[in-house]
Amino acid sequence: MPFRIVGTGSALPERVVTNDELSTFLDTSDEWIRTRTGIRERRVVSEESLTDLACAASRRALEAAGVAAEDLDLIVCSTTTPDYIMPGQACAVAASIGAECAAFDLSAACAGFVFALDVAEGWFARGRARHVLVVAAEEMSRLVDWSDRATCVLFGDGAAACVLEAADDGLLAMDLSTSPDMHALAAPGIAGSSPFKQGERPASILSMEGQRVFKFGVTTICSAVKLLCAEAGVELGDIDHFVFHQANERILSAAVARLKLDDAKVARTLETCGNISSVCIPLTLDNLVRTGALEEGDLVAIVGFGAGLDTGACLLRWS
Repeated sequence: MPFRIVGTGSALPERVVTNDELSTFLDTSDEWIRTRTGIRERRVVSEESLTDLACAASRRALEAAGVAAEDLDLIVCSTTTPDYIMPGQACAVAASIGAECAAFDLSAACAGFVFALDVAEGWFARGRARHVLVVAAEEMSRLVDWSDRATCVLFGDGAAACVLEAADDGLLAMDLSTSPDMHALAAPGIAGSSPFKQGERPASILSMEGQRVFKFGVTTICSAVKLLCAEAGVELGDIDHFVFHQANERILSAAVARLKLDDAKVARTLETCGNISSVCIPLTLDNLVRTGALEEGDLVAIVGFGAGLDTGACLLRWS
């Protein structure tokens, strides 16, 4: 049995970091960043924790859905930057909101939210769940090199969540794929202090091959959207909203041009939030919901892409 989304929520840090502020310690400017990325500012964790944001987003999604935490059957958290290596970030959410269901993390970088939706679909299909909370929480400010203007200007922090319930009328198509590439976008793991470990121990700092990621992003958006249409038996023009990973405005614009989409149908949060990895898609969905842009029966195409190189795509009928 597929699912439908019955509640959304999001939470962003209080601290706003503008391009002008970044230019005080980087060789950059507001004009340089905006013309290359489409980003004007981003939110960065300062006093709050990632757990604070994840729990706030989860509570807002539960409130919107009218579902109590004790009625959840599963919590899946998409994150690459949890507050703890163990226990999982999802366990911290469960503890805070008062849920006692199974809870675990999933790591698929910027495609993680869609991968988590696929996991939830499996629980629904096996009759193991009636309500699932999917939360994405990322503190990308932990991973970036703040002296590297090519990468640190791109990212922000935040959390967003969706409550899913078993239904026959929501999910129309789903596709996950990986084009294995360990170097295009990567952050090494914990260095540790073992006296037995030999060789280099690189710091956990994000590195990115910009051109490789750009090409992959444009290509995968276009191919994924066409695949969703074919799987669901709908025309491109039938889709009401496109929610793509918010990596870079140039990627979004190139994909829009290649697919010949109505740009007004492509939702964006990039300008004021930057790239928040797997949070981008549920954050954008929450914005659409809370501004009244989503209507009953609307078709929503979602494509997430990122390190791996992973792609997660799905087509939903909003209800």
